[in-house]
Amino acid sequence: LVSEIKKRYDVRLHLHCHATTGMAEMALLKAIEAGVDGVDTAISSMSATYGHPATEALVATLAGTEHDTGLDILKLENIAAYFREVRKKYHAFEGQLKGYD
Repeated sequence: LVSEIKKRYDVRLHLHCHATTGMAEMALLKAIEAGVDGVDTAISSMSATYGHPATEALVATLAGTEHDTGLDILKLENIAAYFREVRKKYHAFEGQLKGYD
């Protein structure tokens, strides 16, 4: 779909997925390979279930490819550690979905 839209129209495409089914990571990867211009991710400690796929997973997957993000995985790990603590403060507001089956 992405490549066909890009072929027919002069538009920028951005993909927004939620990780509720376990398919979002692959959808992002295939969309990137097809030429999507941008994707949404979330730092790992705030990702998955109702959120976006983890940024770190996509950065690692794309490392060394033509789509390498150039992001520093060690810096991302520090950001994830910070938000892991922040997320604990909002535990009471978490949904019931804890993963996919």
